[in-house]
Amino acid sequence: MQANPPPSTASIAIACALVAGVTGYFLGQAKSLGLFGGSPVSESRERKGDEAEGSDESSDDEDAGELSSDFPGHSEECKLVLVVRTDLGMTKGKIGAQCGHATLACYKHHLRTPNNAILRRWERMGQTKVALQAKSEEELEILKATAMSLGLAAHIIHDAGRTQIASGSATVLGIGPAPKGVIDQVTGHLKLL
Repeated sequence: MQANPPPSTASIAIACALVAGVTGYFLGQAKSLGLFGGSPVSESRERKGDEAEGSDESSDDEDAGELSSDFPGHSEECKLVLVVRTDLGMTKGKIGAQCGHATLACYKHHLRTPNNAILRRWERMGQTKVALQAKSEEELEILKATAMSLGLAAHIIHDAGRTQIASGSATVLGIGPAPKGVIDQVTGHLKLL
């Protein structure tokens, strides 16, 4: 009987990107339908039109002003970073699922934020997600603390232990979405998954 070869780093990264992309798409659709509270996007736009004359969508310039109040000097594109532990030996599917959990945790964090201009910018600019490597739980904890000290949303996902790894294992750290320049201060030294 021939053993299966270990998955390549490229195939793991592709799997993570696909799962994160699909998750982001469906979250965006659910948000636009009003499933996360608030009003559906079409109702929000109608109300904006009633409140003020002119365009029913905020411009990039307006969002840049709102964004710069949270991160002064950073009006660039936003991204979400998924830092995956490579020491656990997770399969591609497991990594993809854990990345999906981290994406959702970060998204929900921003939905609870009164001024979510960052989330709107990230959604409008293509919901960029980048998967990176970490070698230990300690590394995830240090990255999370650094991210939070800069005012970034940062969530570590702990596995339920139903399949491949021990219950409570820290698997993925989600950071953002936030301006690239701010996130790069935390994760710019990490390698792509």
